[in-house]
Amino acid sequence: MSTTATTGTLRTGHVGLNVTDLDRSLAFYRDALGFALLGEGKEEGRRFAFLGRDGELVLTLWQQAEGPYRPQAAGLHHLAFSAGAIEEVRAYEERLRGLGVDFAYEGVVAHREGAASGGIFFHDPDGTRLEISVPAGAEGAPAPTAGAPTCGFF
Repeated sequence: MSTTATTGTLRTGHVGLNVTDLDRSLAFYRDALGFALLGEGKEEGRRFAFLGRDGELVLTLWQQAEGPYRPQAAGLHHLAFSAGAIEEVRAYEERLRGLGVDFAYEGVVAHREGAASGGIFFHDPDGTRLEISVPAGAEGAPAPTAGAPTCGFF
C-alpha cells in the first residue's frame, strides 16, 4: 500500500444532515447562514437540497429524519463553521438572535479558559448543534465550561 494515499490531501468535503422538514431547514441555512441553493430534489420521498458558497458544495440536507437531533445518539456531535474574523462571528450572532435562534451559551465564548479562539454555539431548527468560530479574536471571552472544551456542548 502506498503511503501517499494515506498522507495526501484528504479533507472534509461536505456534510450531509438529516432533517425533519426540508423547507424549514433550507430557509434556516440559506437565510440565517447565507448558503446558496446549488440544487435540490423535489420528488416526494426523496427530497434533498445541496447548499454551498461560491459554487462549492458545503452542506446537503436530506429530508429523512423522523424526529429531532438527539445528542445522546451515535453520529454527528456538532457542525462547526469557520469565520474570517471575530466581527463576522458577531454579525452572525446578531442575525441569528434576530431570527430567534436557540443559543447554547450567551454571546461569544472562548473554546476553553484563556483561549484566543472561540465563537458562538447554537442550534438549527431540528436541534443540531452548530458553531461559528475563529482561531483568534475571542481573547478575554468567558469559557462556559471549566476544564472542558466549549464545543463539547456540556
